[in-house]
Amino acid sequence: MAFLFQKFQEAVRTLAKSPTFARNPRQIQFEADMNRLFLYTSYNRLGRDATETDAEEIIDMASKAALADQQKQVQENIHSQIKSFSTLMDEILVPNFKNSNDPPNISGVPRRSGLSFAVGKGGPPPNQPGDTVVPETKPTSRTELSQFLNDHIGYALDIKPSQIPHKEAGQGLFLNGEADVGAVVAFYPGVTYSPAYYRYIPGYPRVDANNPYLITRYDGIVINAQPWGTGGWTRELWDGLSIPAVGSDVRPGSDRGSDHMWKLLSKPLEGGRSDNNGEVLERRNPLAFGHFANHPGKGMEPNVMVCPYDFPINEMEMRPYIPNILFGSDEPAKMKRFGSFWFKSGKSDEVSDVPVLKTLVLVATRSLCDEEILLNYRLSNSKRRPEWYTPVDEEEDRRRKTYMQTTESANDDQLRSLHLSG
Repeated sequence: MAFLFQKFQEAVRTLAKSPTFARNPRQIQFEADMNRLFLYTSYNRLGRDATETDAEEIIDMASKAALADQQKQVQENIHSQIKSFSTLMDEILVPNFKNSNDPPNISGVPRRSGLSFAVGKGGPPPNQPGDTVVPETKPTSRTELSQFLNDHIGYALDIKPSQIPHKEAGQGLFLNGEADVGAVVAFYPGVTYSPAYYRYIPGYPRVDANNPYLITRYDGIVINAQPWGTGGWTRELWDGLSIPAVGSDVRPGSDRGSDHMWKLLSKPLEGGRSDNNGEVLERRNPLAFGHFANHPGKGMEPNVMVCPYDFPINEMEMRPYIPNILFGSDEPAKMKRFGSFWFKSGKSDEVSDVPVLKTLVLVATRSLCDEEILLNYRLSNSKRRPEWYTPVDEEEDRRRKTYMQTTESANDDQLRSLHLSG
């Protein structure tokens, strides 16, 4: 496998320099990232029995497949891993769980259509006692869950003081055990905001002044992990409205002098959640700590990268393990799901329009073993970077700046002061 991975790494470097990625400045970094994710997650899905021929076929696909096809395959690869993770969690948490091709309704509420589930409609009128029944789960601790996960997939996560040699590094995210390249090692939890709801992000317009747990996807979706904190101790109805105390780790340079006046003059809009009463989520999720991953220090390299994951809302049995909820009543984006266009003999499954919840996960870019998880924040250099930030790749940061400037131009009234990592 080491030899095959070396071939993939060479392919990543070669394809990243391809003129294909230079057609449109707005897309250059996204396309390069998706190409890497296609290689890494496909390599992971091949498993340890992969042959050199299999590896060469993936590399050939990466050089020829259209971006849309690569996105579909990445989604399929990530979804396969998360589905396996969800099944493992059910085995230890759900009483009398039976793994079958037609999983039971473990959400504890009547099944609803995908669209009504996504926007919080289709059930009983909101704000009435007994609207949602939180299903019974075993009283398993998060520590026990992490050990169970480590025993079955080979790794788990831990939060402890960072090893980055900087006085403001604070807490860091660590992987205990071993994870292969392309493995989903963490979810980025929290509340997701579409561009239409930017004004509802706490602290707007200086949303990042006192919140280091914000991240953006390339499609403009913002995820605020601050309400999630370190999770919880049970499965519960979670609405993302409360802000737990997760430690004082807002680094110097984030709370600039003018922010006090901004807080007095500007407040986030209230409301926007009237039709969504929360979702039943597993707050003990042992992988929902992606927001604790630090940016690598000087001389260090990132070992994970962000990957957009569009969770199909109709996968009801998996829903408790997706640690995100949608803010507002936007109709979710629809994703045409073709199944696997390559792993299943090149044939497409039934095509269907499925409402999705747009989230992010962290994917390993190399084999990991008992080490701190490091993520390239790619901070735009359109503003003064904080003292602790050391660029990993100046070219990537420039691409990020180009993307942010384009986005800000398209959403000028909402993003004028929005400066996020992602």
